[in-house]
Amino acid sequence: MSDLETGHFSIDDLENVQITIGKIVGAIEKKAKEEGVEVGPTPKPGISGLRDWDYTLLSRYQPVYTPVCDQCCYCTFGKCDLSDNKEGACGINMEAHQARETLLRVITGAAAHAGHGRHILHHLIHLYGEDKPIEVGPSNLIAPNTQAVTGIKPETLGDLEEVMDYVEEQLTQLLATIHAGQEGAAIDFESKILHGGMLDHVGMEVSDLAQISCLGMPKSDPEAPLVEIGMGCIDSSKPVLVVIGHNVAGVTNIMDYIHDHGLEDKMELAGLCCTAIDMTRYQTDQGQKPQAKVIGTLAKELKMIRSGVPDVIVVDEQCVRADVLDEAKKLSIPVITTNEKIMYGLRNRSKDSAADIIEDLSTFKEPGALILDFDVLGEVAPELAIKMSKIREEMGIKALPSEEELQELSAKCVQCGACEMDCPDNLPIMAAMRAGVDKDFSKFEYLHDKCIACGRCDQACPKDIPVLNMIEKASQKLIREEKGLMRAGRGQISDPEIREEGVNLVLGTTPGIVAMVGCSNYPDGTKDLYTVADEMLKRNYIVVMSGCSAMDLGMYKNEDGETLYEKYPAKFLAGNLINVGSCVSNSHITGTAIKVAAIFAQRNVSGNYEEIADYITNRIGAVGVAWGAYSQKAASIASGCNRLGIPVVVGPHGSKYRRALIGKPYKEDDWKVYDARDGSEMPIPASPEFLLTTAETIEELLPMLAKNCIRPSDNNMGRMIKLTHYMELSQKYLGHRPDDWYKFVRTETDLPLAKREELLKILEAEHGWEIDWKRKKILSGPSMKSDVSAQPTNVKRLCKEGC
Repeated sequence: MSDLETGHFSIDDLENVQITIGKIVGAIEKKAKEEGVEVGPTPKPGISGLRDWDYTLLSRYQPVYTPVCDQCCYCTFGKCDLSDNKEGACGINMEAHQARETLLRVITGAAAHAGHGRHILHHLIHLYGEDKPIEVGPSNLIAPNTQAVTGIKPETLGDLEEVMDYVEEQLTQLLATIHAGQEGAAIDFESKILHGGMLDHVGMEVSDLAQISCLGMPKSDPEAPLVEIGMGCIDSSKPVLVVIGHNVAGVTNIMDYIHDHGLEDKMELAGLCCTAIDMTRYQTDQGQKPQAKVIGTLAKELKMIRSGVPDVIVVDEQCVRADVLDEAKKLSIPVITTNEKIMYGLRNRSKDSAADIIEDLSTFKEPGALILDFDVLGEVAPELAIKMSKIREEMGIKALPSEEELQELSAKCVQCGACEMDCPDNLPIMAAMRAGVDKDFSKFEYLHDKCIACGRCDQACPKDIPVLNMIEKASQKLIREEKGLMRAGRGQISDPEIREEGVNLVLGTTPGIVAMVGCSNYPDGTKDLYTVADEMLKRNYIVVMSGCSAMDLGMYKNEDGETLYEKYPAKFLAGNLINVGSCVSNSHITGTAIKVAAIFAQRNVSGNYEEIADYITNRIGAVGVAWGAYSQKAASIASGCNRLGIPVVVGPHGSKYRRALIGKPYKEDDWKVYDARDGSEMPIPASPEFLLTTAETIEELLPMLAKNCIRPSDNNMGRMIKLTHYMELSQKYLGHRPDDWYKFVRTETDLPLAKREELLKILEAEHGWEIDWKRKKILSGPSMKSDVSAQPTNVKRLCKEGC
């Protein structure tokens, strides 16, 4: 850590005192010593605390930027032309400017999760007290990200306050570096990006630890219940209350009111985005059947509102459309905001009586209300929905066009192509319009699943045709049948599961972990998620889901009518499908990798981030997939994975982040590690060959996943299994054997058994097996750290034993 960041300074009478904001680092070490916990070299690292590790990663995985323009419009010095190696008025160049833009995205995403964490932590401490124990299930390592980063081993809600103090202080320091006239080196902006991503996983972990401990959510439960999902699972004949967002704090009061007043069968409670997932987790560990239904992701928000089905909408924070209030007013749907991050200009009614609020909203004196008192919210939302259902029915609210109007609207289309040009996926809207003139609306049905409901087509149309409404009206039959099942988020992976499966992951006999996370901005509809997950599960990969991807996966069924959640079990074992939960539950995915290093390999975790990251990079075959990434949160989540050495693939829309971290397989000097047994330097194949990259199609993605689960620590059996999958997936989806397969062969036993003789002949004929191709040493203890031979004796002993 630098002197400036940590407050480390020297004066005559206070020599070598190290102070951080709010806490003395020595206090962490003292408490850890009392508890018999060894603290590593970097508890609560500042911005420069892990800079050397970042440089190690960035020397192999170099940033590639694809700016949308050559100008910087960041301050009033500009606009500045940064093309052709020019500098701006402040001295910044294009490379540093692009890295700065990425840093802003990452800390925005991290702040969203940290803000969520602080909010729900304060709320739950108010309800349960600082001494409420943290309970996540059968685990001793209950906060792997928190412990690895801060050195703190939290036991109560109160302990998490100190963790959030650290995260918030570091985010402030990172935000300061974005100011004009500060950092000028792209590589140090990149290091700060990785720091921000790491902080994001700590903030997410605090959020989920707090709510799991207090709200009765599943605690490492592989038998978490299955819950209904889809627009078709909503009974619109009942009053419908829809909640949208990511913070379930206030929604639990609504659920309690519905339960306490026996309203479960008298109304529908449904959710969009991660609040929906967390509603279905609420008190399910007590055997209580989930009350709520899941509609889906952000891509369903505008569709659900314009359907006219909701009688009341409640929003909290994150991934909520900015036009919810405007769209709802058109259909006489009151909107209640419950969080200071989204207030829509509505009057604060938190101190008013429930009766007064219901009266004003039901008589349309106001379009909605801000209610920050969750006890008031709990009563107002369900009672208002019941009342509004009757009022809106009497009003005869008409949301979508009739079939006759569909034909008329189709005829209005002048085939100018503006809608398709503005559509993120260039969907064939004009063809649907042409067919609609003849009352053939099947082409609109085709668009339903592929449409992400951004509404840009409506904005682009010079004839003011409500294209999205037409798609949804034509798809009413499909929507009624849109019903699936999703497993409620199970929470953390338990310590016993890590002990059982850890050795298989490190040695490669379980071929890898594929974590499918992120948003719903898919290039070709949601079914691609099903295809990828099913393919990898059949091949015995562990597939982990969270957030929007977890929801969308539940919408597809196989030929037997089963969703993948019904078909595959949810333990942390090869060939299992796990939904850890909502967005903040992503921390359990990185936490799992940390747990493997800590529990299976007996690595010290506390304040020892670099060694843990080095272990994960070289030994745990894990790849993240954010196929529909769109938000700043997706960027920060990916960056947190990257600092641990976990590669992430984003879908084609992810190219709009304008940055990638890609290795150069042809530069052999970049692909070397040190053997922990003797410190010798050893060459390795290029895998993972990137930390962040884009794939255009799932055909390109699938072999990429298998390839980038290969690790230097694979034993012969593990390498054979991984290489088999890589070659088979390439042949199946790309139509040819991969060009670089031979680079992953160390000995004959690494080769796929069924084709070993054939491949040996190819090695001899084309790659000089007998002449200059030398059989390579199997590495059981690979490390990117040059001082690996100086590791503690017990670490070297474990390496010799193959761990």
